[in-house]
Amino acid sequence: MFDAISQPTASKERLDPPTPAEPPLLHLIGVGKHFGGLPAVDNLSVAVRRGEVLGIIGPNGAGKSTLVNLIGGALAPTAGAVLYQGQDISRLPAHRRARLGIARTFQVTQPFAGLDVRDNVLVGALFGRQRPRRAAAMRVADDVLERVGLAHKAALKGDQLTTADRKRLELARALATNPRLLLLDEVMAGLTPTEITQAVALIREINRTGVTVVVIEHIMRAITGVSDRIMVMHHGRKIADDEPERVLSDPHVIEAYLGERYAKQRQAQQAGPRTATDPAAEPLISGPHTQAEQEAHTQAEREGGSASP
Repeated sequence: MFDAISQPTASKERLDPPTPAEPPLLHLIGVGKHFGGLPAVDNLSVAVRRGEVLGIIGPNGAGKSTLVNLIGGALAPTAGAVLYQGQDISRLPAHRRARLGIARTFQVTQPFAGLDVRDNVLVGALFGRQRPRRAAAMRVADDVLERVGLAHKAALKGDQLTTADRKRLELARALATNPRLLLLDEVMAGLTPTEITQAVALIREINRTGVTVVVIEHIMRAITGVSDRIMVMHHGRKIADDEPERVLSDPHVIEAYLGERYAKQRQAQQAGPRTATDPAAEPLISGPHTQAEQEAHTQAEREGGSASP
């Protein structure tokens, strides 16, 4: 899917991490969001350091997309504060946050159907952080389309694209805003294994340019391959926040999300090399949760808008 420059490389190629004394780029303090009486996000605090990639995982309805909406400005929190570069942006509208350098993709792709692909990306360039003149914005759009592998489809209308290409367009439009903080909501869902590898490589390359990334994903090999740190959400709360290996070995995470089958698969993988027919080779696992719980929390996220399925 993505026209990645190379296969994923070791994390040592990323930018040097900030010093411990440096304040976080993004800091959520006791953030909550209720729909009716149901909390979709419940008293959640997390800090995102400049230059890191934070992965977010959790069962369907855990509050992940609602959290992205709270950071991106589609929703305002019921409680708590969203700080960006030390500034409280909890009540800023989405377009103001975009001009501060916060860009996001949507899980449900939303291209401007009447515009061609190039003009879709042009909108991001014109209304992003730098707001260049049209000629410069066109050059930005062309560069971004080349980067994500959509240059050859620049003249197609947004509604003529496949689902996979719409995901590319979502990413391209976000990149065209020249973000400091990029929020990715399941941009790899539905991709082939090769496309996932290319997507991971592209996200790493974006991160190496200095962009801080928060990525929601259900594909385990993708989230572990791209993240410096993983946060796990369940019932709107944070239940784990650590390095990928530690999170995926956490008994609470296994019980709430990954499941015993995944834990056994990981043990088998660590014990020996995988084969092409190994069922553990591509784990795409959500953990056990009751149908009533899942439906209730999913409904809460849906009430947050079309971007929160």
